[in-house]
Amino acid sequence: MELEIPEPLKTEHSELHKELVDATHEGGRVGEAAKEVARLLHPHFIREEEFALPPLGLLAALAKGTLVPEMADVLALTDRLEADLPGMLAEHQQIVAALGELVAAAKAENKPKYVDFAEKLILHARTEEEVLYPAALIVGRYIRLSLGK
Repeated sequence: MELEIPEPLKTEHSELHKELVDATHEGGRVGEAAKEVARLLHPHFIREEEFALPPLGLLAALAKGTLVPEMADVLALTDRLEADLPGMLAEHQQIVAALGELVAAAKAENKPKYVDFAEKLILHARTEEEVLYPAALIVGRYIRLSLGK
């Protein structure tokens, strides 16, 4: 079954990536701090888009009561998310620490645009930890229980 990341999440990731690229083109401490964030964030976003976010594409159908055997395909992704979750959360800690450096640099260089960006990305990480990752895991558990897999 084709599993697609919900469009709002794809758009948000794309916008965050674009803003980060802009920050990496800044000179000084902001640019250097942004490059470190990008170094940490890029592989993390790839992993999320590979297995953490696609299960969320089933939420709307499941909420409507739609359940088909092909939905069991999501279990490989949710099983991987469950196994990799400690690593994903550790990556968030590193990313958030790097974002703290970006905030400090942006404040020191009087670039509030990048303070706002870093704070937005920190909130995005919290949303993933507190809402998106748990929701993806629940999708897998619900499908496993419902389909007897």
